[in-house]
Amino acid sequence: MAKILSVVSKAGLARVVNPVAAALLRAGVTPNAVTVAGTIGVLIGSVGFATRGHMVIALVIVTVSCLTDMLDGSMARQLGVSNKFGALLDSSMDRVSDGAIFGSVAYWFASQGQLRECAAALLCLLTGQVVSYVKARAEGLGMTANVGLAERTERLILVGVGGLLFGLGVRHGMEAALWLLVLLSVITVWQRMSHVYRQARDLAAASGTAAAADGDRVAP
Repeated sequence: MAKILSVVSKAGLARVVNPVAAALLRAGVTPNAVTVAGTIGVLIGSVGFATRGHMVIALVIVTVSCLTDMLDGSMARQLGVSNKFGALLDSSMDRVSDGAIFGSVAYWFASQGQLRECAAALLCLLTGQVVSYVKARAEGLGMTANVGLAERTERLILVGVGGLLFGLGVRHGMEAALWLLVLLSVITVWQRMSHVYRQARDLAAASGTAAAADGDRVAP
């Protein structure tokens, strides 16, 4: 989970999540099954309700479903295993969930002729995918990119706040949340690219120093 959930409520939620995770393990449920079930829940909330403008109901279903991010992690820790396929599945399902959430919001606004709000939702989807991709690509290159204002949890919280404002009838509340999210996501992409750039520069400098040192030791 990203930093906001970790700081604000992760410890409290763990008191509830850990016993549930243990019960599921005793019942023979796997962490991967929980991951997939959570994604299905997000799809139901997004496609089934957000596309029809029932944002508050969608928010409740999506929020509960997203708690599986903690649940499957707790189950894996209690099993004492580190499964690379499980990590891949979790990341892949996160991308599916993000696409469903923002795609459904964009669909609703498009169906109402609110093209500016639709554009904001689509930009949230695009920039959110880039945020995640930069981190994944950096890790694939042996570096890190765990920085930025708008990680996944922050993005979900912001769109959730927008959905709540929409349900309360606050005019332009959802649109404001979406455009703010676009801005924060663009900043996050820049932060992560800059972070990786500095690491790559330092690695290149270290490699150059090592090469020079090796050259000094070579006999003429």
